[in-house]
Amino acid sequence: SELRRQEESGELLQPLTFVLLVLCSVLLYLRVSLMDPGFVKPEGAEAGKRETQGAALPQVPGGIPDIPTRRCGYCLLKQPMRARHCQLCQHCVRRYDHHCPWLENCVGERNHPLFIVYLSVQLVVLLWGGQVAWSGLNFEQSWNWLKHNALLLISFLLIVTLSTVVLLLLVSHLYLISCNTTSWEFLSHHRISYLQHSGLEHPFDQGVVLNLWRFFC
Repeated sequence: SELRRQEESGELLQPLTFVLLVLCSVLLYLRVSLMDPGFVKPEGAEAGKRETQGAALPQVPGGIPDIPTRRCGYCLLKQPMRARHCQLCQHCVRRYDHHCPWLENCVGERNHPLFIVYLSVQLVVLLWGGQVAWSGLNFEQSWNWLKHNALLLISFLLIVTLSTVVLLLLVSHLYLISCNTTSWEFLSHHRISYLQHSGLEHPFDQGVVLNLWRFFC
């Protein structure tokens, strides 16, 4: 009867929503970590893919010099522009961003948008959990209070730390996406052949709105 009363009064809505967000976060984590991030396939498979998706592929900006296609020194596959070989995954990854140790997978062309969605959902879960932990803390200057609330206080501090890390990661990725560049290109601009002589800070940049539209849509 008490459970029915809580259901009718809407008191179960918030905890159920929180549980669903946590479940969604876990499913997104598994999806991003297990999916193909955009591994470069052998020439035959790549040719077939280009035939079916060629109309949707963005053209190389005019500021980029015509760099001949190079072969990867590790897997010996033809490496398209913006791809990089990941020695941990033992594959070349299209539009390589970085290798995430928490996912044990690369973040690349195929799973980068889902990675951003995962970070967003995870941030909401952390902030919500932090608010719940804070609401349970009624500070008192006594040893007895600290002994009974130590675990809750540690949980709150841990949530604040993780929230800060996820927020900074999400903001930095959104900035790079709005410039149509990747973490690897941003950090290694001087070492990348197609960026060294481009003369532009972000040669793939086509405006914030179009960059975000092409990335997410």
